[in-house]
Amino acid sequence: MIEAISLQFGPRDSKQTIEEGLAFAPKFDEHGLIAAIAVDADTNEPLMLAYMNAETLRETLALGQAVYYSRSRQERWHKGATSGEFQDVIEIRTDCDQDALILRVKQRGGGCCHTKRNTCFYRKVKTPTEAGVVMLEKA
Repeated sequence: MIEAISLQFGPRDSKQTIEEGLAFAPKFDEHGLIAAIAVDADTNEPLMLAYMNAETLRETLALGQAVYYSRSRQERWHKGATSGEFQDVIEIRTDCDQDALILRVKQRGGGCCHTKRNTCFYRKVKTPTEAGVVMLEKA
């Protein structure tokens, strides 16, 4: 297995190289984080949204399993380490300016959500009523 610490990201030196080049040069926000959406590799169903820092992104690449950064706990979060609900990473995609990621994963265990559902996106936003009230319904 590759050592996570040895993995190097590309430079963010020009718009051209970021948008058209082949170097992976992720853009982390002012808190050192990048958004990562996990989707089911077979169904393309969205599973969850989480964040990664440079360390957890490198660890994900080296390990082949999703490792996130918990904003609420302010710590590394290897998905499944305590719940058994691991995410084996099949593919990682980045958007045009490399400030967001999509992880195509094989979800193992009972589900990905802490509510024990298969997805964290188990509700959808309904069209507002004439009174302007916005409600949710089960997806």
